Amino acid sequence: MPLALLALAVGAFGIGTTEFVMMGLLPDVADDLHISIPTAGHLVSAYALGVVIGAPLLAAVTAKLSRRAVLIALMVLFVVGNALSAFAPDEHTLLAARFLSGLPHGAFFGVGAVVATGLVAPERKARSVSLMFLGLTIANVAGVPVATLMGQHLGWRATFLAVSAIGLVAITALAFLIPRDHDHATPASLRGELAALRSVPVWLALGTTIAGFGALFSAYSYITPMLTDAAGYAPGSVTVLLALFGVGATIGNLAGGRLADHAMRGTLFAGLASLVTVLALFPILMHTQWSAALAVVLLGAAAFITGSPLQLMVMEKAATAPSLASSANQAAFNLANAGGAWIGGLALSAGFGTTSPALAGAALAVLGLAVAAVAATVDRRRAVPGRERLVAGHMPQHTESLTH
Repeated sequence: MPLALLALAVGAFGIGTTEFVMMGLLPDVADDLHISIPTAGHLVSAYALGVVIGAPLLAAVTAKLSRRAVLIALMVLFVVGNALSAFAPDEHTLLAARFLSGLPHGAFFGVGAVVATGLVAPERKARSVSLMFLGLTIANVAGVPVATLMGQHLGWRATFLAVSAIGLVAITALAFLIPRDHDHATPASLRGELAALRSVPVWLALGTTIAGFGALFSAYSYITPMLTDAAGYAPGSVTVLLALFGVGATIGNLAGGRLADHAMRGTLFAGLASLVTVLALFPILMHTQWSAALAVVLLGAAAFITGSPLQLMVMEKAATAPSLASSANQAAFNLANAGGAWIGGLALSAGFGTTSPALAGAALAVLGLAVAAVAATVDRRRAVPGRERLVAGHMPQHTESLTH
């Protein structure tokens, strides 16, 4: 695998750290800015909104530019957003800075996935995407816990300065490691990129992402009360357990990339089926501490097995203009984050029990399987007419015997 993937992984590490670290810093930020924790929670929503808006918008407006230059520019925007967060004097400025920090997130992963697949042989495309996403999963293992501890001991502003420094390292790595023979413009025009989003298979792939990762966030958003109230862990143990989720996500991401290179759709179905099973077993697994810890690892692994095949599937369905569709998949991921958390919250508010968000997530994963099955059916039906035309009128005579 080329070293250029390391540069993409460093950028992904910084992005993953800044996305998730705010959850652990909310009390510190609220105290420092003299706001309530629910109000500080809007900072998480502002980042997610930036991702959803920025992913398709930035991918579209940069469609004709060099992908290498686009990646560097996106990381510059990332550094600016996090630096402004570090020096924000009040909640409104910090809200705007968090929105700005989220803008390059989806486009970076979207364009980065296109660059990553262009660096390797066709049979290693999914693996290359998984190695870029490795930075995101490692951020959950190491980046977020370390950044949270830094914020608690040195102040939350120090955390965002450190994240800005990671961004500067990523800019340097991108400039030196992305080879110039891959420094080319997207072949499609802006109109071509937008046309790719009119494809039914693209929207079915995006729908699978929303349902599948919505299942994850339905449970993960409420994992802390599950671990403390149901499994009996002390609140101080949750940080370590969340790192275990990152370990599972890293394992699932690497396994999904390797398996998807051999059977992309089969890996997707297996991952979603595993997610249904794990979430359905959550009420049982949360009865003891050891099984609860195992459940956290399995949740990360089952969810992230699907990451690389979903990203690659969206890119293949929009083969003539993959950048915008690939970035839109990142927007879909963040819609899944918000929607899954909302659905899990509804189950919790309805009084169905502490582990009910996991069961709601299992239902969403079943929906993801259904959408994926519809997508597979559509692909088969689209393939058959072309095959029939080939057999009927365009197949050379000397090959007809091979069809019998």
